Formats: sequence, C-alpha cells, structure tokens
Amino acid sequence: MSTDGVRLGRNSTVGKYTRIECVGSLKYLGRGLIAGNNVGLGTDSFYGCAGGIEIGDDTIIGNFCSFHSENHIASSLDVPIREQGVSHSGIVIGRGCWIGARVTILDGATIGDGCIIAAGAVVTAGRYADNSIYGGVPAKLLKAR
Repeated sequence: MSTDGVRLGRNSTVGKYTRIECVGSLKYLGRGLIAGNNVGLGTDSFYGCAGGIEIGDDTIIGNFCSFHSENHIASSLDVPIREQGVSHSGIVIGRGCWIGARVTILDGATIGDGCIIAAGAVVTAGRYADNSIYGGVPAKLLKAR
C-alpha cells in the first residue's frame, strides 16, 4: 500500500527473508520502493519505504541491511514523541554502489553514484559524494575510490 508501489528493474533480485514495508503509520500512505536494473537486494534485510527508497542501476546490497525512510519528530518536550508525528525525507542510493552487510541507512540519506558503504556502517541524513568509501557509526568519509 503506497503511492509508487514496489518496482524492481530488469534482472533485479530480492534475497530470502527480506521485508519491504511501504506504510509505517496508518495515518500516512507510504511512497514505496523503486529499484533500477541489475539491483541485488541481499537476504534478511528490511526496507521501510514510507518516505520512499530509490536505488540506482547496478547497485548491490549486502545481507542483514536496514533502511528507514521515516523519522520520528521529537521537537517538543511537552508532547510525547509518539504523538508528534513523523517526517519522510526518503532515501536515494545512486548507480553502481555497494552497500555492505549490516548497514543501516536512515531517512534523508542521499548516497552518490559509485559509493561503497562499509559493513556495519550507519548512514545518517545528508549527501554522500560520488565514488567515495564511507564507514563507521555514524558513517564518515574514509577515502575516495
């Protein structure tokens, strides 16, 4: 249930036990997942697509990864977080990327073409330059390719 649905390009695969959830809250119709051609989505992963996830052609994603394109609003100290709602900036992953095993990508992240994200990294909101290698918690630039 989403505005864009789940669309996988030619020769794309989804690993066993991977979940794709397009709605995070019944108050908001989610956006969905759009993956290009020759995309590999690893096993045992979670794709929370309420804010939308776009994955470019020829990108491979490792096992046990999680994507969260929705974030809780927590700006008020007088209102419980659960009552403040959510935001949806979305996640964009460029072409020809390699996302390592157990990577977590959070709402608002835009990963450029040709990037490598090291296993176990946590990618927070922001822009990640093309052809770069990132790793750590939170993910930081390690070097250019």
